[in-house]
Amino acid sequence: MKAVVLVGGFGTRLRPLTETVKKELLPLVDRPILDHVLDHLARHGVHEVILSSPYLEAAFHPFIEARQGDPAITWITEAAPLGTGGAIVNALGAVGNDPFFALNGDILTDLDLTGMLASHREHEAVVTISLHHVDDARAFGLVATDERGRVVEFLEKPLDPIPGDVNAGTYILDPAVLRPWRADSEISIEREIFPSVIASGGPVFGFLADAYWLDLGTPEKYLQAHFDLLDGKVHGVAYEAPWIAPTAVVDPEARIGRWVAVGAEARAASGAQVDDSVVHPGASVGDGARVLRTIVGPGAHVGAGSSVEDCVLGAGARIPDALSLSGQRISTDTEAHPA
Repeated sequence: MKAVVLVGGFGTRLRPLTETVKKELLPLVDRPILDHVLDHLARHGVHEVILSSPYLEAAFHPFIEARQGDPAITWITEAAPLGTGGAIVNALGAVGNDPFFALNGDILTDLDLTGMLASHREHEAVVTISLHHVDDARAFGLVATDERGRVVEFLEKPLDPIPGDVNAGTYILDPAVLRPWRADSEISIEREIFPSVIASGGPVFGFLADAYWLDLGTPEKYLQAHFDLLDGKVHGVAYEAPWIAPTAVVDPEARIGRWVAVGAEARAASGAQVDDSVVHPGASVGDGARVLRTIVGPGAHVGAGSSVEDCVLGAGARIPDALSLSGQRISTDTEAHPA
């Protein structure tokens, strides 16, 4: 089984973290987000992954070189951003003639891909869409299915907070339904390809599963993913909480809360207090500093006696001693100043 993983997002909502690293390569506890995605695919028998992206391979080359074991990786560079559908169509030459998975590279899930494939075959579907039930669907478009699970309609985002099933961003696709589309065109799989297949009578089915699912596109969701991994909410992945990298240096007098991840070679000095936060590799928290619900980017420094709450610090950002910040985003290699 093969999979196409889309890694073309710009990660604008995650800035300043994505000013220096691609979204899919941000650390998630002990390894990049994309590593978690590929490990999940491997657990379900996917042995080859095609990474499709408008970026040059150089941006991901160190990751690809370091990655070992299943699945093997093939890289395809898009000539220009092609959208979700265009990127998948662009990868057809590497897929072959059998059904394949397609998914976004910034989603953390423990979706039962094996069960999804069995459902796809049972229904003789040409497209199967993973669905996730939400209590408030205002941020999503809804997917309407009949009693057998066949998709009948895609609905716009509701204005009121109503429950419903939403597209969870993982698909099984028959290559034949994609071949009529041009490989060099920008195409939305959700707004163009899927409605076209349904209109032509093609069997498109939903696969609704009680699975963990989280889009990591915002700092809040990125933090939540860490908390959920540390809390054991993602099946098949286990961490101690708090998670402190073996090469991190945490003073015995520092106070590290349960829902914290501290990266390689990061430091927390005496009296530092870190709660509900992520400290990236090489970052440091000074004497008596307080870090709460904050992402401290790689190499960033929180000065002695400072307090940062609900903040995002880019790589190399600096918080001077005795400064208090709340709800701020500090750009890469920038020193913060009092508001």
